[in-house]
Amino acid sequence: MGVSDNSKGLILAVLSSAFIGSSFILKKKGLKRAGANGTRAGVGGYTYLLEPLWWAGMVTMIVGEVANFVAYVYAPAVLVTPLGALSIIISAVLAHFLLKERLQKMGVLGCVTCIVGSVVIVIHAPQEQTLNSVEEIWNLATQPDFLVYVAATISLVLTLILYFEPRCGQTNILIYLGICSLMGSLTVVSIKAIGIAVKLTLDGWVGTKHSSVTQYVFQRGV
Repeated sequence: MGVSDNSKGLILAVLSSAFIGSSFILKKKGLKRAGANGTRAGVGGYTYLLEPLWWAGMVTMIVGEVANFVAYVYAPAVLVTPLGALSIIISAVLAHFLLKERLQKMGVLGCVTCIVGSVVIVIHAPQEQTLNSVEEIWNLATQPDFLVYVAATISLVLTLILYFEPRCGQTNILIYLGICSLMGSLTVVSIKAIGIAVKLTLDGWVGTKHSSVTQYVFQRGV
C-alpha cells in the first residue's frame, strides 16, 4: 500500500522544521566562533563568511526550505504551514543543550502548546482537491472570490505599512504581525500553486495546450 500524499507532505514538513530549526543553532555557533576570532557580525565584521559552521547552517536551512516547498506539493497548506512552528521548538531545545540558553517555564509551555496544536491539525487535516492541469490552477486563481480576497489583503497590507506602521509600529508589535500574516497568506497560496504546477509538469500532466509551466505563464503574461 502506497504512502498517501498527506503523509508525504507531513514527513517533508517535519523534516523541514528539523533542518531549519537546527540551522539556526549552527549559524549562531558559527557566528560566536567567528566573533571570538575576529570582528563580530553585529559591528560590521565578515569573518563569519570564512566559518565552515556558519555555512553548514546556511546549507541546512536551504535544504529545509526546499523540503518545505515540496511538502506544499503533496499536503494541504493548512497542514504544512502550522508544522513550521516545530522549527521553533527544535531551536529552543537545541539552544538549551548546545548553546546553554536556559529554557524557562513559559518557553516550555509554549513548546507544549505548539506540539498539541500541530497534532490536532495533523489529525484533522483535510484532503485536497485533485488538480490535473496548470490551466485548472489558473482558473481557480482567477475566480472572483479569490481576486477579491487578494485585493482586500493587499489593501490592508498597504494601509498597515503606510498609515499604521509610522504611527504605531514602534509600540505595537501587532502591526508587523498583521503585515507578515496577511502577506504570508498570499505567499503560501502562491508557493502551493507553483509547487503543484511544477509537479504536474514533471509528471507530464500539464495538458495539450501548455507543454510547460514556463510556456503557460509566458502566454498568460502576454
